[in-house]
This record gives sequence, C-alpha cells and structure tokens, in this order.
Amino acid sequence: MGTKLPSTSDRRVQRTRRALREALVALILDRGWEAFSVQDVCDRADVGRSTFYTHFADKEELLVGGFEDLRSALRAQLAASGRPGPLGFSRGLIEHAHEQRRLFLALFGKKSGLVVQRRFRDLVFGLVREDLAGVLAAGRRTDAVIAFVAGAFIELLTWSLEARSATAPEEVDALFHDLVAPVLGAARPRA
Repeated sequence: MGTKLPSTSDRRVQRTRRALREALVALILDRGWEAFSVQDVCDRADVGRSTFYTHFADKEELLVGGFEDLRSALRAQLAASGRPGPLGFSRGLIEHAHEQRRLFLALFGKKSGLVVQRRFRDLVFGLVREDLAGVLAAGRRTDAVIAFVAGAFIELLTWSLEARSATAPEEVDALFHDLVAPVLGAARPRA
C-alpha cells in the first residue's frame, strides 16, 4: 500500500507550503528566477528536499501554486465585495500588486525569468477569459478581445508600478475599465 499524503487542509501542510512560497518569493527578489534551485528554496524554507517533492514537482509548480492561490483569493474577494460585472478581478489584483510592488517589479524586471512572466500572463488571461465568457460569443474575435484586454491589463499594471509618480490602485483600475470599455462594447454580439 502507498503512503497517504496529508490533506492540504492539514496545518503542517499549510505551514510547509507557506514556508516554501515565502522562500520562493525571497529568492526571486534576491537572485532572480534563473539563479536559484529547488535546493536553495528548501534551504531558505528549512524544509527537506523530499518534503518539497512531496508537495511540488519543481520550482515552477511551486510558482503556479502561488498564482492559483492568488486567483482563488481574488475570486473570493470579488464574491464578498458584491462588485458584479466583467473584469471585476482587476481592482484586487492591482491592489495586491501595489502592496507587493517590489515583488511584482522583480517578476517583470530583468531578474525575472520568462517562465514567471508566462505564468503570470496565463493567470491574467484565465481571469479575463472567465469574466468575459458570459459577455462575448465564442470565436476567434473573442480570443482576440481576450488577448487584447489581458495584454492591456498587464501593461497598465506594469506602467503603474514603474511610474515615478504614484497612481493609486483605484485610479489605475478606473483607467483600465475606461480604456477597455470601448473594446468590450465593440466586441459584444449585436442583436
């Protein structure tokens, strides 16, 4: 018989995963994505390699798990806020990015690896696709709108984090919605 893995609701599992994610973030900030290994993550988190591999296949899977947690938190925050409408995730993600400014700048800066940028892009594309699923008809045009809106969000977020004069998250969110409103209006199916 195989060994049964502890459930993800187990406090020890949660503590271990949190320590590994915190170590990952610290290493991205210190060294950049490409310059550290799984062993470095384990050393920083004070977790054995076998424990790491019980939870994750590699450091990319650890990264994806963090993005999935962020996605779940954004959806829960949106549900609790009662802010309906497409692209409602944007305010929470912008606020999170501004709170974690140093990390997000590292994710998109020269220390970042393409893997990190691609995974963040996948997160945003997924959020946009989910939000626009009920608004736009399926098809190639819809895929183009999703790519456009997600790309615009990522670029605007990056701009807001890199700008010398600080722009409040709520202003960035309002600007995003103002800028994409014509695109969404043009892309909606006509009756």
